[in-house]
Amino acid sequence: MILIDEALAKREKQGNPIRVGMVGAGFMGKPIALQISKYTKGMRLAAIANRHTNKAERAYEDAGIGDVTVACTQHELDSAIKGKKYVVTEDPLLLARSSEIDIILEVTGTVDYACGVVLEALKHKKHIAVMNAELDGTLGPILKNYADKAGVIYTNTDGDQPGVEMNLYRFLTGIGVTPVLCGNIKGLQDPYRTPETQKAFASKWGQKPHMVTSFADGTKISFEQAVVANATGMHVAKRGMWAPTVPAGTPLKEAVNRYPQEEILNNPGIVDYIVGAEPNSGVFVLGVIDDPVQKFYLDLYKVGKGPLYLFYNPYHLCHFEVPITLARAVLFNDATLTPKRQLACEVITVAKKDLRKGEVLDGIGGFASYGVIENYTIARNEKYLPMGLSEGCVLTRDIPTDSPIAVADVVRPSGRLSDELRKEQDALGET
Repeated sequence: MILIDEALAKREKQGNPIRVGMVGAGFMGKPIALQISKYTKGMRLAAIANRHTNKAERAYEDAGIGDVTVACTQHELDSAIKGKKYVVTEDPLLLARSSEIDIILEVTGTVDYACGVVLEALKHKKHIAVMNAELDGTLGPILKNYADKAGVIYTNTDGDQPGVEMNLYRFLTGIGVTPVLCGNIKGLQDPYRTPETQKAFASKWGQKPHMVTSFADGTKISFEQAVVANATGMHVAKRGMWAPTVPAGTPLKEAVNRYPQEEILNNPGIVDYIVGAEPNSGVFVLGVIDDPVQKFYLDLYKVGKGPLYLFYNPYHLCHFEVPITLARAVLFNDATLTPKRQLACEVITVAKKDLRKGEVLDGIGGFASYGVIENYTIARNEKYLPMGLSEGCVLTRDIPTDSPIAVADVVRPSGRLSDELRKEQDALGET
């Protein structure tokens, strides 16, 4: 962190800030714009792409920037950035292709739309940071493969749970503790929540009902923990994870006792989560160590007597920490969290209600289905439909509530880049 501060201060002093292009100006994009523009030295949010430029302009306005240029062509965008102007555009590919941008930050929460932007940016040798677990959990390995070929960084972000978990994981390995469980903390889990049930909550916080639904129905945490699994090589102990539920306010140190200790100790490493534990947010990692001297000191330092040692971060500060990721990638070629060559876990599509032949799946956070984490080998062998590729698929048969949906059960929309990339990714994992 100190190195990043000093490096950014040097870029600020030199008048050579990291130039960021952000795709998406929604609920999370707006505070990121504020964080970069008002509180991050040595970094400049050069351009924002959004389907409607008025939202991108509003993001700049809320960050205290009023003089914004609207660009429709590559020349207009590049010239404006070169002239130290802030730019908005409806076309994210202009950012991806711009020689005046160092790193692309993707925050749309989409899959097919986002993968096109990311792939184009990688073709133009741009570093990529994604605050998009849905994209990363579906197509992360193939996008990482393209990034490697381009000699650039592909990474998830600091601040969001997967990045915080990975930082804690790396910290433990650095002090000689072996992580055996990476965990997340949730306050609610109900797979049958819909955009209608979540409408009031979403309105209260200025969020989209579909996004809030994906949090409540378990899809989001399945993607987040799949991202962690795919970066560490960990797996799930069972479909959907153990996910123990404890009375609200139960201290985390007590809540983790709900896990089967022997199974954890005999497992090469798993991802999971807890519902209801205090501090209600944040992440944790359970680790082991054999060294008797180190065990003595962990006990002395009030970590515990083992054999499982709990380390946790009581918060995740989403947009506050995103600039750290951008600096790590551009200045130090360091990824906060990036997938391995093959998926370890997959998020499969499960019927949220009785579905009928001919129905169209409405994707993540919708009325039709929810996502559940599963080990990739099982998902591949059973040929389950990835949740990240479910939107727009038409059912070819009836599916009962809580039943997984297979690829053979649907007709996919034609011409999607995401489907083509997924074929490449599956083939990549087999080589």
